Amino acid sequence: MRSALPVLTLALVAAPLLGGCAVPPPDLSPAPTVPTSEVEGVQPAGMPTDVVTGLRAPWSVITYPGSNGDPVTLVSQRDDATVLILHPSSSGPKGSMTPQVLGTVPGVASGGEGGLLGLAHLRVEGTPSSWLYAYETTSDDNRIIRLPLDGDGEFGSGAEVVLSGLAKASNHNGGRIAFGPDGMLYATVGDAGDPHSAQDPGSLNGKILRMTPTGEVPADNPTPGSLVYSMGHRNPQGLAWDADGQLWAAEFGQDTWDEFNRIEPGGNYGWPIVEGVGEQDGYIDPWAQWPTDEASPSGLTYIDGTFFLASLRGERLWAIYVDEEAGIADPVAWFPGEYGRLRDVAPGPDGSLWMMTNNTDGRGDPRSGDDRILLVRLTELVEG
Repeated sequence: MRSALPVLTLALVAAPLLGGCAVPPPDLSPAPTVPTSEVEGVQPAGMPTDVVTGLRAPWSVITYPGSNGDPVTLVSQRDDATVLILHPSSSGPKGSMTPQVLGTVPGVASGGEGGLLGLAHLRVEGTPSSWLYAYETTSDDNRIIRLPLDGDGEFGSGAEVVLSGLAKASNHNGGRIAFGPDGMLYATVGDAGDPHSAQDPGSLNGKILRMTPTGEVPADNPTPGSLVYSMGHRNPQGLAWDADGQLWAAEFGQDTWDEFNRIEPGGNYGWPIVEGVGEQDGYIDPWAQWPTDEASPSGLTYIDGTFFLASLRGERLWAIYVDEEAGIADPVAWFPGEYGRLRDVAPGPDGSLWMMTNNTDGRGDPRSGDDRILLVRLTELVEG
């Protein structure tokens, strides 16, 4: 168990120029100091540019190689349950894309924070076919389904239920799904407004789950016969693996601390007994934490040695530099307040970063063109 809160120890200079515009210096408060150990990674450079605009309450963006090797990008829209496919624009600026409705996910009953949430993709080996996985809120529960994709362009018939019966609520639905480097499907499940479920090993709520692509319990899960991979979570919505295959997650706190956690199989992360660093035996402390008005973390991704975290209420992009040997996670804020609420982040083309806004979800302040995906060029980390 980690016994102390990781301190901010990284200082960055302002990002280089791109197209004649300089990125504002990152918001660093309290002021960090130079790290005692070497930290490698990347940082934003220049002003973000629009990839696509006019999205409506988008929740998840994923990119995967299509059957011909070209990248395919899909976006879920929470409230209308549509999945959009993005095509390179023939008339817009270089790098911009045009959305087209790929299909509507069946069974979605939107309301509050529920609806069509996370997406994941799995290629059927040796064929041009694949599966699109979706985490959805229905009239009765939260569940994971999968839909066949015919080639790369449309839904096939015959949706399959992978996992059902997850408690739903107007908030705390979790919703992120992703395939890990081990080929297993991971899912973040919120406590659905019942904090005690997070400490109940018989409940799947307040957990991170691990399952086979068809929803069975893997033989090497921490508890035989259980999908539970870790417990004691309030409302986790970010999943990402580092270069060594280690899983990390981001989680909404209640009133005090949001968390960035290193996920250990069978680990207990404390909610509702502990929020943030508690230094209590039996509970794993976060590697980084933020006041809830600085984060409310959602999507998480890992690019070239750096974690990037989308913040909703915090309205900023967090870059997190982890030095496991030194036991340090250094968060640095970028673009505070510039683009409003950020729901998801994902690798973009040529080593760039995509970040997706979420200002039309009923809680934000929409700007002209919202919601949007922005492309952020990345450059080698500069220590100062």
